[in-house]
Amino acid sequence: MVLLDLFTAFVKIGFTSFGGLSMIPLISSEMMINGWMTSTEVLDIVAIAEMTPGPLGINAATFAGMRVAGIPGALSATLGVLVPSLSLTMAAAIFLSAFRDNEVLRRIMKGVRPVCMGLILATMVSLGRESYFAGSEPLWTGIAIGLVESFIIFRWKPGVPVIIASAAALGLIFA
Repeated sequence: MVLLDLFTAFVKIGFTSFGGLSMIPLISSEMMINGWMTSTEVLDIVAIAEMTPGPLGINAATFAGMRVAGIPGALSATLGVLVPSLSLTMAAAIFLSAFRDNEVLRRIMKGVRPVCMGLILATMVSLGRESYFAGSEPLWTGIAIGLVESFIIFRWKPGVPVIIASAAALGLIFA
């Protein structure tokens, strides 16, 4: 029964939050209302979830489920927090597929593409400014690492973990 309770608690959290930090109060409330954790234990779970790679909500759900009911609890809570995103994504896919030939939808999607590219470009500029400049002074080490990594990406097309590891290694060497 606790597995079903964990699952439904995290489905509710997934549907009523916007992910990330907005989930913390809901997770805390569910854990304490059900008597699964104390507020201190919730803080520990959130701290661990923040330190590990991946989305906070999924990490927190996994760690909370593990704490409450072991591996089955971790699976139950993680599936629960994923259900809202997966169901909305599948509904959107079905909707887009059903209206694929609709001219209005085609025009909307044609307009969304440049907006997405603009958002990606804005993020690149913002992160680039932080990575390659300290105020108005160029950070030559960061620029060199960026150029080397760009060459590696275009020449050999390695996976993301290889790029991250090689950039980290270059950062350690040149720091």
